[in-house]
Amino acid sequence: MLTVPQICELFEQGGHEMYSGEPVNQLQHALQSATLAEQNGAQQELICAALLHDLGHLLNPQGETPSARGVDDTHQYFAIPYLRGLFGPAVLEPIRLHVDAKRYLCATDAGYWGRLSEDSKRSLELQGGVFSVTDAEQFISRPYAADAVRLRLWDDQAKAAGMATPDLQYFSKLMNACKVAPSRTEVA
Repeated sequence: MLTVPQICELFEQGGHEMYSGEPVNQLQHALQSATLAEQNGAQQELICAALLHDLGHLLNPQGETPSARGVDDTHQYFAIPYLRGLFGPAVLEPIRLHVDAKRYLCATDAGYWGRLSEDSKRSLELQGGVFSVTDAEQFISRPYAADAVRLRLWDDQAKAAGMATPDLQYFSKLMNACKVAPSRTEVA
């Protein structure tokens, strides 16, 4: 399990890497996602999820634009074991579901696919493609799926060069506020 200082260190060490084909780096993308969540009145756990939704890219770097090489890095799953125990499901589940939220939005919003970046379109195919009507209905009925859809929409917008955001220190306080209390078995 990572600690909040270790998460900040990951962003400080790898956050300068560009976000596949976009005009922002990994840290800017994370800060923009969290800022958009906060500006839209999200609960603190969802703001935290927005900040951390792509942490898997930093934990399991695959180089520049893995989708162009036919690689699905499954980043939405990769970070979860590192964050479990530190955060509860209100943070973890939107992270885990944010890729499926893209598949859902493509199935339910006729214009959504056209608004995706080229890399998001490429990765969509590697991630299973557009949901069927049945899959979309099943997805949105899951706990935290609606939060994952909100996170996904902020994720899509968080690619603006020069967008002003609070810094990582500001959001580290939020991460600390979202931490779950250790269970009795962890303390013993």
